[in-house]
Amino acid sequence: EYKYFRELLRLQGELVKLQDWVQHTGQKVVVLFEGRDTAGKGGVIKRLTERVSPRVFRTVALPAPNEREKSQMYTQRYMAHFPAGGEIVIFDRSWYNRAGVERVMGFATEQEVERFLELVPAVEKVMVESGIILLKYWLEVAPDEQTRRLEARIDDGRKTWKLSPMDLESYSRWYDHSRARD
Repeated sequence: EYKYFRELLRLQGELVKLQDWVQHTGQKVVVLFEGRDTAGKGGVIKRLTERVSPRVFRTVALPAPNEREKSQMYTQRYMAHFPAGGEIVIFDRSWYNRAGVERVMGFATEQEVERFLELVPAVEKVMVESGIILLKYWLEVAPDEQTRRLEARIDDGRKTWKLSPMDLESYSRWYDHSRARD
C-alpha cells in the first residue's frame, strides 16, 4: 500500500507538470473515460484531479439528455464542454454512450448507432485538426469483480448515490455490453 501511494504522489506531480505545460503552451486536451459500470472511471478521474487546479482540469459527467438535447445534433451537448486553450477536459463517459449504453439499453436504434459509428471518426478528426489533443481510455472489470463492487454500493451508504435501477438492469446485460464494446 505504501508503494502505491508513493507512486501515486509521484504521478500526481507529473500531472502538475502537464498542467503547467498545457497552460504555458495554450494546449487543449480532451480525455475521455469509457467502460463498464464499476470499472473505476470515477476513481481514476478523482486521482487525476485531486492535486491539480480546477481552473485547468475540468470534469464533465453529463446526465441523460433532456428533450431539447435529444432534438439536437448528437455530439452537440458534448461540444459545449470542449476546452479552450490552456484547459484539460475529462469526460466521465462521452459521446460513445450512443454505441454503448444507449445501444444496449434500447435508447438508440440500430440505425442511429450505425450512423454514429460512421460519423464519429470525422467528428474526432475535426477535433484533432482544431488543435485538441484527444485521449480515449476504456476501463474493464471482470464479471465477478463487477458483482462485488455493485454489492458494495448497495451496502455502503457513501456509495448508494452511484447506484441506479439502470445500473442493475445494465448489469444483467454483460454480454450485450461486450458486443457493443467490440
